[in-house]
Amino acid sequence: MTTKTRAAGSKSRRAISLLIMSSKAGSMTPEIEAKLRKAFAGSLIVEFDPKMDLEKLVGPTAMIVVAGGDGTIGWVVRKLVDTKHPLGILSMGTFNNFAKSLGLPTTVDAAIRVVKTGKPHPITLGRLNGKVFLEAAAIGLFGETIAAGESAKDRAFGAFAEDVKHIAEAKPFKYELSGDIRGSGSAMSLVFTNTVSIGSQMPVSDKTPMDPYLELSVHAGASRTDIVKRVLARAVLSKHGEGGLGQVFKFRKLEVTAKPQVRVYADNAQAGRTPVTITAELSAVQVILKR
Repeated sequence: MTTKTRAAGSKSRRAISLLIMSSKAGSMTPEIEAKLRKAFAGSLIVEFDPKMDLEKLVGPTAMIVVAGGDGTIGWVVRKLVDTKHPLGILSMGTFNNFAKSLGLPTTVDAAIRVVKTGKPHPITLGRLNGKVFLEAAAIGLFGETIAAGESAKDRAFGAFAEDVKHIAEAKPFKYELSGDIRGSGSAMSLVFTNTVSIGSQMPVSDKTPMDPYLELSVHAGASRTDIVKRVLARAVLSKHGEGGLGQVFKFRKLEVTAKPQVRVYADNAQAGRTPVTITAELSAVQVILKR
């Protein structure tokens, strides 16, 4: 159930900022919730609800602040990607890949200070066949293994069993690239990154959302065993993987075809199959970052 708090004496919905809180976030406590309510006492405060209509809560340019985990933050960013709202991020999840890649603090007091004193900046987000992703997209085994690691972490054993089946069935595929990069070859995986780490804080690149491009990693491991070992070691066992992701290329627009067709993933969720168009796009929404 969505709860709302409006500051006394508010005169205009247009002037009111919005704080979205997720009580289910990994580091949210009653004490932190009380601190947030005090820090943003002049705002409209709501509990996160994926059915909410943000544009009906505040005016078109009002500041929106989200306090929650990776899933909540991702939902809000995707909803606001084409709007002109300044967006403050109070990252309170388990891994916080997006916030950390933006250089945002993950302690609540420091994060509040950034929202209060920082400056809005446009950021780069990825789109895969129109679907926005914050961290990464993947074609083939790498994406399937990341999804399996997330299922295991969340103890979604039915989904994990299905993901393991996909891993076992994964085979090398032939791909063709056009757009900013032209080429072809054979790979187990193609990975398109926007953040330094993905999933359960697995390091993947030096790329940040402040850069105006995405990065393509070809092959993403020398073999099936290499990919599965490195990804699951990081996601399930919380151990650092070893080795790089292979050849890395920068791009802003890329079309990919594959034979046979291969499953594709965007931010750990399955997003269909190849062919795909992947773009790096400067968002209309501006994230509040350190000055």
